[in-house]
Amino acid sequence: MSTPAESDDRTDDGASELPTVYDLAPEHTTEAVEAGERYHATVNGVVEYGVFVDIADDISGLVHESNLDSEYAVGDDLIVRLDEIRPNGDLGFDEATIDDYETVAVEYEPDITAADDLEATIGESVTLDGEIVGIEQTGGPTVFALRDASGVVDCAAFEAAGVRAYPDIEVGDLVRIEGAPERREGAIQVEVDGLARLDDAVELRERLDSALDERAAARDVTPLIEWDALEKLWNDLEGVATRLRRAVLENRPIRIRHHADGDGMCASIPVQLALSRFIEDVHGDASAPRHLVKRSPSKAPFYEMEDVARDLNFALGDRDRHGQRLPLVAMLDNGSTEEDVPAYEALAQYDIPIVAVDHHHPDPDAVEGLLDEHVNPYLRGEDYGVTTGMLCVEVARMIHPEITDELRHVPAVAGLTDRSEADAMADYLALAEEEGYDESDLQATGDALDYAAHWLRYSSGDALMTDVLGVDAADEERHRDLVDHLSERADRDTDRQLDAAMPHVETESLDNGAQLNRLDVERYARRFTYPAPGKTTGAIHDRKVAETDSPVITVGYGPDFAVLRSDGVRLDIPQMVEELEEEVTGGGVSGGGHLVVGSIKFVKGMREEVLDALEAKMGDAEIDEELGSASVAGFED
Repeated sequence: MSTPAESDDRTDDGASELPTVYDLAPEHTTEAVEAGERYHATVNGVVEYGVFVDIADDISGLVHESNLDSEYAVGDDLIVRLDEIRPNGDLGFDEATIDDYETVAVEYEPDITAADDLEATIGESVTLDGEIVGIEQTGGPTVFALRDASGVVDCAAFEAAGVRAYPDIEVGDLVRIEGAPERREGAIQVEVDGLARLDDAVELRERLDSALDERAAARDVTPLIEWDALEKLWNDLEGVATRLRRAVLENRPIRIRHHADGDGMCASIPVQLALSRFIEDVHGDASAPRHLVKRSPSKAPFYEMEDVARDLNFALGDRDRHGQRLPLVAMLDNGSTEEDVPAYEALAQYDIPIVAVDHHHPDPDAVEGLLDEHVNPYLRGEDYGVTTGMLCVEVARMIHPEITDELRHVPAVAGLTDRSEADAMADYLALAEEEGYDESDLQATGDALDYAAHWLRYSSGDALMTDVLGVDAADEERHRDLVDHLSERADRDTDRQLDAAMPHVETESLDNGAQLNRLDVERYARRFTYPAPGKTTGAIHDRKVAETDSPVITVGYGPDFAVLRSDGVRLDIPQMVEELEEEVTGGGVSGGGHLVVGSIKFVKGMREEVLDALEAKMGDAEIDEELGSASVAGFED
């Protein structure tokens, strides 16, 4: 047998060429070798009949004594030629004695497995490249969340119980992980054998960023109905959907904050449901949504400091205990006004991104610099007739289009609960009719949502609320029975409240011709029951509006608050609050609202002065028959 040194290494044109000796990276397997090629080798064992050599960590073979030109000890280096690959996989080498050669380093480029292909590789060795988007230290292993172009997968590395594995790895690092996928509690988890940072992986970063942009983009859906208002807002809605999908792909938790009324529920429940489905797709784990998306109702129609303090406390705790990133906050059916600014500024201290979808009259100059995305019909020449529930159903469909069939009736529920007078209501009602809901069914659903939200208080009531709204595979018969039960209780409790309160309503005429109705809801309405003061005031107002053709203002007040409703009078409540704050010295006036609905707070001892000043301003307000308190729920004490 001729040795490599004896062969004639020449190019096709006859020019001499140095023989090549390959230096394999340690990670290579036998798939990288070829019979007849030369390799750098190291002796790993000496036996009577030859020496065993390694040409990579997992590629070994025998150089038989008949093919050795020298004697070797363990650890010695030599050059070998691969003579044969036997049927059983064993390798046979010859020693290659050559003095002049060219070494070619062969870098290891493993086959990279995508996160969404791991199901087919359970128990096998795989390699994944991606970005670390979460690190959680458990009482056992360290769990690294790895994002590649196809999804996110948990990778568990064990150093010792409760001891941080790979402490130099941080969120945002690009890494290569080797390990074996296993199924743990219904989800795939990679058991890590090795993890290394990829410091100069420019191509990988570009590939991940490109995949993130492509996958985060809002899905292409057709609006449920043809409506100019939706067309005007469509790009804005796509921006919100894209931002929410990106948060999921970045493994960032999402905190949904919404107004605790019917429209707020119709807005937030579909978005939460769509995000949960998308999170399951991305993570392949049915439990992941519990950790990554949370919905919380807000009693006030703006983001109170009490709410943001809670949210920050939970977010910081989750970051410290579970390694979660700080969340994205999604404000739905609130979040557009100056009253939100202090809470937003608190979030800004931690660089927490915020998106808002709202239909209440906005203060864009106050909030725009604090919001990453802001959708509001007023910003596009529309008004509150475009309810947040109508808009967020479309956002939910852009996040996860497969949810569409479950949501066709929801925009009509949102419109009825917020008393939308938009022309599009006829189309939404027709759409719901196709799903088996007539107008009375939809109204009852809205009343049931509002009633359940009252008793849930600060709890989201996820399972109950999806049953009430009739989504997320809710049992149809139970959904209908539950709506009937809760809406009947809401009607009964409202009638009881009004039976007690109406005899105590004081009515008078203002200088501008409007009828003013006043009630001390603290003294003449049942407390701590349904409906609360704000809704009680609204119900009284509705009855008074039905009894007269005149413009109507209704004020429900307590020791330190007043709730206002108006039909046919342009109150401009934010402006009135600002003026009262300056004019009533020591009144401690604060609050806000819109042109026809709002609430005011003040110090208890200055109630009469504040209410008298407020009444004077209402008497000077402009009569405008086009204005009605169509969206009145939620301004509660």
